Formats: sequence, structure tokens, C-alpha cells
Amino acid sequence: MKHYDFDVVVVGGGHAGCEAAAVAARIGARTCLITLSKSNIGVMSCNPAIGGLGKGHLVREIDALDGLMSLVADKAGIQFRLLNRRKGPAVQGPRAQADRAIYRQAMWDAVASCENLRILEAEVADLIMNGSVVTGVVLHDGSAISARSVILTTGTFLRGVIHIGFDTKPGGRVGEQPSVNLAKRMDSFGLNMGRLKTGTPPRLDGKTIDWARLDKQPGDEEPTFFSFMTTAVSMPQVECGIAHTNASTHAIIRKNLKLSSTYGGKVEGEGPRYCPSIEDKVVRFSEKDSHQIFLEPEGLATDIVYPNGISTSMPAEIQQEYVNSITGLHTARIVQPGYAIEYDYVDPRALDEGLELRDVPSLFLAGQINGTTGYEEAAAQGLVAGINAAMTALDREKVQFSRTTSYIGVMIDDLIMRGVTEPYRMFTSRAEFRLALRADNADQRLTQYGIDIGCVSELRRRSYLDKNSKLTSARSRLEHLKISPKSLKRVGLNVNIDGGKRTGMQILAYPDVTIKQFCEIDSSLAEIDPAILKQLAKEALYATYIKRQAGDVAIISRDAAHSIPKNFDFSCLKGLSNELKAKLGKVRPSNIGQAARMEGMTPAALTLILARVRRSEGRTGEDRIA
Repeated sequence: MKHYDFDVVVVGGGHAGCEAAAVAARIGARTCLITLSKSNIGVMSCNPAIGGLGKGHLVREIDALDGLMSLVADKAGIQFRLLNRRKGPAVQGPRAQADRAIYRQAMWDAVASCENLRILEAEVADLIMNGSVVTGVVLHDGSAISARSVILTTGTFLRGVIHIGFDTKPGGRVGEQPSVNLAKRMDSFGLNMGRLKTGTPPRLDGKTIDWARLDKQPGDEEPTFFSFMTTAVSMPQVECGIAHTNASTHAIIRKNLKLSSTYGGKVEGEGPRYCPSIEDKVVRFSEKDSHQIFLEPEGLATDIVYPNGISTSMPAEIQQEYVNSITGLHTARIVQPGYAIEYDYVDPRALDEGLELRDVPSLFLAGQINGTTGYEEAAAQGLVAGINAAMTALDREKVQFSRTTSYIGVMIDDLIMRGVTEPYRMFTSRAEFRLALRADNADQRLTQYGIDIGCVSELRRRSYLDKNSKLTSARSRLEHLKISPKSLKRVGLNVNIDGGKRTGMQILAYPDVTIKQFCEIDSSLAEIDPAILKQLAKEALYATYIKRQAGDVAIISRDAAHSIPKNFDFSCLKGLSNELKAKLGKVRPSNIGQAARMEGMTPAALTLILARVRRSEGRTGEDRIA
């Protein structure tokens, strides 16, 4: 049998696996990506789209760290839309409809071109163990691969089961077998594991849809890209269609609820609350007589359409019946039935901030195995796991992402501190400091961090430094520019003529001022790159709030970053309830900030913990909690 040796082995070629393998290789680790099929690397197994509210922020942060998803999505984008455009920049989320085939090819090209990365087509049957430490993987043919770090990105494959009505069969995806041996190995670690489910809608033949009877949804005239490096669209742009369910549709679903695998008792796993099946919508929102469906083309060279909004686990014939009850879809033909898929996940509270299992050293987990849902959440976790697996393999210090500076940090902290009861999905509302964590400034927040880590290319480094220099220069210029009320009146801005002069940054903060108006105030302002002015306008809009938030972060961070030793014995703390002691012993927070975010934690308990930690360190003085 063959024997290979690498620094990092990544199991799975989905969105998490691709990011993990690519970033580990960029950092300099000898990396092996193992996938069942090279042709399925980067496949979009569910909806043909990237981004959205919260999710788009994650993709921008992936890009800021030189990840793959952003550039690939831009290359494959056939419709770009900025969601929440009418609201403030902090809650606006970029989204792109993607051509499935082009996305998969672009991801393959990106992964295959990585230095230090070998792609191996094989099935991983087991892990190699040295005591409790993972030291490699065993392939199905018995070959062994040694590694200093292993990353599992198994998606929905751990004991995956596909449900279409009461028709149930093993599968990690349609046409692909589940991973059972790896699931058994995970069982052997004594981890807290559970079952979750997700689902897809039926795919439709676009030639059989009556598009003339449907509303149309075009993309934005000025696309908002995911990557800070993208300057223009690569593909022709398309429109999506909009359809609506009706009373007849709902009657068909209610009549056949008992045939749904979910409502018929076949599925035990909890599904995503924020992306419910059509059965869930009809039951949970019974007062609504209609639900919107977005008909999304899956590509430029295919007629297959993805009806976003009607995922289901109904029998195929019932799916066809309710689809045909919808206006515009009376003659639509289903080319692949929708289905629910149920799979194993690991309670993410067993992980540390680097996504390494605390009780199984050198084993990292990323993606749906951690209880999340969505391409974007998976890719962001893959990036974190890949960075830290490489750091571990190269004997470098592991990296943490803070929830005060990134959505990636928010997600990781949520997962490892709170766990999941349903598939975790990112929203802007999860971030306490979202005014500062905007999609537009992801590079300003994270790219220098990526440079320090060593995961950013020289091309991106130069681009970032050039933009940073322009921002700094323009910001300084505008802060020192004094503009009179008369000058503002002259360009049509409604201001008090007796008021004092304002700086350029103050004027940019006006919500109704346009870049064109702004440049008319002083002819020299036209010399500044319009893209830089737009960036500064968003910064100026939130300047007061961000300054206040920065103060809040400083107060919170005062004691939050104080480390708690790994072997700290919470059970010996008098004054804590037995319930809280048990929770602390299970979660094992690594710092005071994490302990503070635990359910049931109190200021008194935090003070007690901090005092004991400081005493164990031989420190004296005031014990304080922010």
C-alpha cells in the first residue's frame, strides 16, 4: 500500500474544503485535498447563488483574507444585486446569481493552481491515531497519509440520508454515497453529536415555464462585486422570474402533509428555521395565502431553473402537482425532485477558536459538520480551520478572529460558545458592532491581519496598500478642508446659511449628498477617485456611532481578553451554582469574554472566576469585570 506524508490533509472538496486547502497551502504547508470526485470540487449542491444579508459580509471577509469564493463568484456571476439597498451600508449585503458550471470550473482552476497543494481522488475510511492525537488518514484502499493536521469538511455526508416522501436512501448528495466509516470514528471520540436536516426544491425545465405570466427581477445596473480585486462583470447578465404560491397550492400541500418525510415522522433532524420548506411555510404561516418564489436560472448554457422558496420532502408526484398549481408553472416539468437530507453534526462547543477539537488534538472541523448551513458559512469556517491547521503543522501560534472586528469572529464565537439547536445561518443582527463590520470595509478590517498571518498574495498586498494610501490621503485632505454654508447652498444642499464651516468629511456624512454634488463644491475634489469618496462617505455616515462603539469595545475588552488556563478547575469555585459549574466544565471558555457570553452567567460569577484566575497566576490587585 502507498504511504504519503503532508503537513495538512483536508477531507472534502466542497466550499469549506476548497478554502481550507487553499489557505493552508498559501501559508506554506504541504497540503493534500482528498475528495471522492475531482469533478465535484466546488459544486453548488443547493441554490446557484452566493451571498445575501450577513452571508455577503462573510464572502467579503473571505476575500479580504485572499480566499477563493469571492473571485470565483464574481467570475461566475450572471446577476448581481445589493440587498437592502434602501437601508444603511451596514446592513446591505451583496448577492450574486451564479452559473453552476462556470462556478465549478472556476473553483477547480483556482484550487488546481495552488502551489503546495496536491488533489487526491479517494475515499477516507478512517483516521490514524497516536493516543488521542490525529496523525493522518487511512484511505479506502488501505493507503495511509501522515499529516500533522487533519481537517474534516464532510458537509452532509456523515451518515447522510436522502428523503423524498417516504422513499429513503443513504446519500450525502443525490447520486453520492454517505460517509459511514468516518461517522463511526467520530462516535469513538465520545463527542456530543446530533442530526440536522436541510432540503432543496425541485429543479424545473425552463423551456416548460410560461415566463410571460411571471414578474421579472433584473440585476443591478451597477453591480456590487464580492472581491475588492474585481473591476467588471465576466458573464452576460440575466433576469430571474418571480412566481407566487396560491390557495390551491396550499390546499394540495395540506392534503398531503402526512406524505412528507418531515411531517410523516421519517426525519428526526432539525431543519433551518430561516429557510423553511414549503410544507413548513404552509403550516407555520397558515394566515398567509401566498408565498414568493424566485425562479433562478442555473446557468447560461442550461434550461434548468431553481425555484427558490419551495424546498420540499414531498413525494415526487405531489411536487409535480403543487408546482403545476402555480401561475406561470401550469405546464412546468420537474427534471429533479426536491428532497430533504439528514446528516450527523458535531456539537461545535467541543471546538476551540481555531476550530480544532479540544479533546482530539490536530483534528479540525469546518462547515456543516459544525451545525451550520450555507456555502458562505462553510467557506469562512474552512478559511479559519485551514489557517489554524497550517499554523499547528508549522509550529506557529494559532489565530483567533474577534467578534468585534469580523463576522467570521461572530460566527466562530456563536458556534463554540452557544452551540446550535438548528442549522446556523449568518445574519447582520448577530453582530453587536455591525456598524463597523460593513461589507464595504472588510479589507480595511482584515487584509493587514491576513498579511501578518501570511495568507495574502503579493498582488493583493500591493493593491491593499495602494488603496489604503489613497484612503488615508483623501481622508486627511477632507478633514482639513473647511467649507462655508454659501458653498453648500450653491450646489443645492439645504443648510443653515448662518452656520459655521464644515469639513469635507462632515459634508460626506449628509445622507442626501451625492458624489457629483460633493465634487462641485470645490473643483479640486474631482481629483479624488470616486470609489475612494464613496468609501469615505460610508465611513463618515457612521463616524460618530463607530467612535462610541470603539469605546464600548475597549471597555468590554478590558477584562474580556484575560485568559483562563486550559486546566482551570471550575468545580472548586465556591459560590457558583452546580449548573453553572457543569456548563463551564463542558464549554471550557478560554477567556473571560467567552465566559461572559455563556447562558446563565452573572457579573458576580464572572468576578469570582476572574479573581480565582488571577490568584492562580499569583496576581494581586483589583479584580474587575467590564
